[in-house]
Amino acid sequence: MKLQKLLVLSLVLASPMSHAADIEKPLGMQKSMDSSGAKSQTKIDSLSDKTSDALQKYRAATQRTESLKIYNDQLRRLITSQSGEMDSIKKQVAEIDNIETGVLPLMLKMTSTLEKLVNVDVPFLLDERKERIAKLKTLIDRADVSAGEKFRRIMEAYTIEADYGRTIEAYRGELADNGNVRTVDFLRIGRVGLYYQALDGQFSGRWNKADKHWEGVSASYRRAILDGLRIARKQAPPEMLTLPVELTGE
Repeated sequence: MKLQKLLVLSLVLASPMSHAADIEKPLGMQKSMDSSGAKSQTKIDSLSDKTSDALQKYRAATQRTESLKIYNDQLRRLITSQSGEMDSIKKQVAEIDNIETGVLPLMLKMTSTLEKLVNVDVPFLLDERKERIAKLKTLIDRADVSAGEKFRRIMEAYTIEADYGRTIEAYRGELADNGNVRTVDFLRIGRVGLYYQALDGQFSGRWNKADKHWEGVSASYRRAILDGLRIARKQAPPEMLTLPVELTGE
């Protein structure tokens, strides 16, 4: 009887301990599963972050690729345009070279003709006119001046010479006659006549185009020459002048 009580008591005492062990076992498994789940979630979160970063990088790379494509297309059009412009410039340069080659002989001839005109013309402002021609000759030989600029300067010189034929002018200069040089006032009336008046008013003269020399004029013309000088200097209103002229000449 005592043995049975001890056995029953033993079973009673042992039963709670066995039950606790059975409870702790699932709890440990649950903790293990929770820990494993947490690790898995961490891996998932890490993979998600990496995937998100990769997606952002992909999108950024896609945008850069699109931008580069647009830039390259624009650059290609620009290069094509510049290539066409270069071809046009080369063609223009070739045409300019051809034009300059053809115009150069003409410019040389025009300058030579202008020089001959000055040499046979009435001898007014000779130093100024000859200096202009000398500058033209130097200009034609310069490689750094365009053909257009050279031609413009030559035409400018021709215009100046043409204007001499329809203007009246008074200027002071040196008169060389028979080895004597003296300062006088010159009166140029177009290309019709060139006259001079001594500064003291004691003698006057004119250029003889036929014989190509200076000759004196009678005192009756001195007043007309003096009036012409005053008109040319805008010191008197225009009026009729009576002066000796040549109706024929070279």
